[in-house]
Amino acid sequence: MSQANESNDHKKEQQQPKRTLAEWVTFGAASLILAVIVSLVGYTWLNEKHQPPVLGVSNKTIREADGQFYIPFEVVNTGGETAESVQVMAQLEINGEVKETGDIQIDFLSSGEKERGAFIFKRDPRQGQLTIRVTSYKLP
Repeated sequence: MSQANESNDHKKEQQQPKRTLAEWVTFGAASLILAVIVSLVGYTWLNEKHQPPVLGVSNKTIREADGQFYIPFEVVNTGGETAESVQVMAQLEINGEVKETGDIQIDFLSSGEKERGAFIFKRDPRQGQLTIRVTSYKLP
């Protein structure tokens, strides 16, 4: 009976075919891709800025159309984290009195992301003091 068991064990060893060159190449390519992905994730995680959002706003050239004044602006997040519900406010002050205001909400700004928009006023912003600034945001 022990010879029969040895014979069966020997047949099982012979039944497993050796890996072909194509299988080894495929295995190597898949392993390489996996290693690259894991390395990139690790690199990104280690080098990620762990800083709060830093939001800045700049305005572009004012244009007039149909009796309205369009004040384009750009908001950029130079910080490390994403900001949600970014609130941008514009205020036009003429002779020390606030004449017009506007506000806009940007859903989110990732690190390094820019978003553009425009405020529309009835009065010419060049006739007074125009202030555009980020007033608030929340963390995700």
